[in-house]
Amino acid sequence: MILKLDHVQLAMPAGREDEARGFYAGVLGLIEVPKPPDLARKGGAWFKSEGIEVHLGVEEGFRPAKKAHPAFVVADLEVLKAALRRAGHEVTMGSPIAGRTRCFTVDPFGNRLEFLQLEAQG
Repeated sequence: MILKLDHVQLAMPAGREDEARGFYAGVLGLIEVPKPPDLARKGGAWFKSEGIEVHLGVEEGFRPAKKAHPAFVVADLEVLKAALRRAGHEVTMGSPIAGRTRCFTVDPFGNRLEFLQLEAQG
C-alpha cells in the first residue's frame, strides 16, 4: 500500500539550474539539497521543505507540462501570490473548490504549478 508521496519530479531544459534555484529557492523558499553524485552529473536540482521534495531533472527535447501539475499547500496564499508577482510571474486564480483557495503560475521553464490554501474547518 502507498504510504505517502516522497517527491515530485518535474522536467527542465539543460543548463538552467541557476534559474531553477532562483525560483524554487529564491521565490518559493524551498531549500536546495545535494543530488546523489551519480545523478548530479546529469544536471538538474533538488529542493525540499517540510513534507515535500521537488526534483528537477534535465530532459532532452524538453517540453513544459502545461496541464499536469503538482499542487502545493501553502500557509498564506496572498503572501505567495505577492512574492510570485514581485518576481515577475503571472498568477491566475483557479476555479473555486470547497474548502480551498487556489492559484496557478508557471516556473521559469513553463511547467504549470498550483498553490492552494486550505480554509479552516469549523
